[in-house]
Amino acid sequence: MVFLDIQMPEMDGFTMIEKLENKDFNLIFTTAHDEFALKAIKVSAIDYLLKPVDKDELLAAMDKIKKSKKGDLLENKLQLLLNNINDNNDKINISADGKVYLLDKDDVVMLKSDKSYTTIFLKSEQQILVSKTLKEVEKKCMFPEFFRVHNSYLVNLNHVKEYLKGLGGELIMTNGLTASISRNRKIELFKRLYLDS
Repeated sequence: MVFLDIQMPEMDGFTMIEKLENKDFNLIFTTAHDEFALKAIKVSAIDYLLKPVDKDELLAAMDKIKKSKKGDLLENKLQLLLNNINDNNDKINISADGKVYLLDKDDVVMLKSDKSYTTIFLKSEQQILVSKTLKEVEKKCMFPEFFRVHNSYLVNLNHVKEYLKGLGGELIMTNGLTASISRNRKIELFKRLYLDS
């Protein structure tokens, strides 16, 4: 049986669970708050305890696990949990800094890769550093306005301000940042932006 917090330094509970290969255990989240996460956990049939942990609630949660069927695979419950978090309308949920950010897709200008990290640039000029590759984070941005223009850049096409011609070319975003375009993505990008090649 694993007791896991949601908000932790370096990595949050959701990210840790995603990274674990063997999920053959019972799980109880223990957290101080985060109403949205609790709602998602509840509908995914995973138990949780609020901090400070009440002794009776702890015993009840453990008793519930003892009585649960062996066939109730945690893997399935976790997939349901991640889907519930992802299905929150047009929000992009990002785990970073020991919390889960629920970002409006329109507020995200672009994402930039730096090896195993990704920086998310927001309209408000806030930056969020995520300890995941751009390929992993891109799965959370499955909206038509997001386009991978380069191995290192995923942009929100609604925030493209200018296109600078060149070998691959560059995009100037509404926040003033630039994103390189790889040659093999150029034709598709032109179609998406209704540009003449």
